[in-house]
Amino acid sequence: MNPRHMLLALAVVVVWGVNFVVIEVGLEGFPPLLFSALRFFFAAVPAIFLLGRPRVAWRYVIAVGLALGVAKFGLLFIAMDRGVPAGLASLVLQCQVIFTLLFAVLVLRERPRRTQLTGIAIACAGMVLIMLDHGLAAPLGALLLVIAAGACWGASNIVTRHAKPQDTLRFMVWVSAVAVLPLLLLSLLTEGAGRDLDALRNISLTGVGAIGYLSFMATLFGFGVWGFLLRQYDASTVAPFSLLVPVVGMAAAWLLRGEAVGLQQGIAAALIIGGMACTVLRQRARPAAKSPEQALTGAV
Repeated sequence: MNPRHMLLALAVVVVWGVNFVVIEVGLEGFPPLLFSALRFFFAAVPAIFLLGRPRVAWRYVIAVGLALGVAKFGLLFIAMDRGVPAGLASLVLQCQVIFTLLFAVLVLRERPRRTQLTGIAIACAGMVLIMLDHGLAAPLGALLLVIAAGACWGASNIVTRHAKPQDTLRFMVWVSAVAVLPLLLLSLLTEGAGRDLDALRNISLTGVGAIGYLSFMATLFGFGVWGFLLRQYDASTVAPFSLLVPVVGMAAAWLLRGEAVGLQQGIAAALIIGGMACTVLRQRARPAAKSPEQALTGAV
């Protein structure tokens, strides 16, 4: 990878890592489901009118929109609203790698390699350490919501593999459009119209900035550049950069939000990231096909 493209990859990693802190800040002014709906609305409009149709079957766009846009992000935002800190969320959410491999085995009948099974075992050990860390400020129920979000992300990756979108940015813009109405309806049903209207009436510049960052930086810039890099290089060259996302997320949470990382959580982070490396880097020794689901790995 040439230096300019490497800088682009690192820029995306930083944008996606800091994004967890931005989510945490935005949740101070919005109910979680409304916040997620606004993020996807501005990611989709006016981009869908400029980019045109997604060029994949609509069933795939709808399925990924519901699994990734509604379920994954809805659960993640609710979990963070209920007390999961930004850095911890960026780390635990990477369990999506485990679920992607498990669903590939169960649904696609793929045979896991020994390194994949080793990676799953290492990452699961890290997850157990997270759960046993009684010093965490996050409630167990909220942590389980993040894991459920990771499972939904894994399911969406399998659908994306079937869809094989040639243009990741265009695909994600339409996925974003699909997610808006279900998230708004769920927000009205569970968070209430009064709370939603109060949040919109009292919106601050910080809230506007958070929505803008999630919509334009994390979604349009992030997926646009990531898709461009995957068209230039093998997935085995690009995907390993996603391993840095939870590292950046935890560092940003420490620097910007004062989120401490204890010894046990640090060991757990090393195990989870190491387990991810065993799965994501498994094809480095030989050329790999460009995998659409790897375009989503590490993103939020």
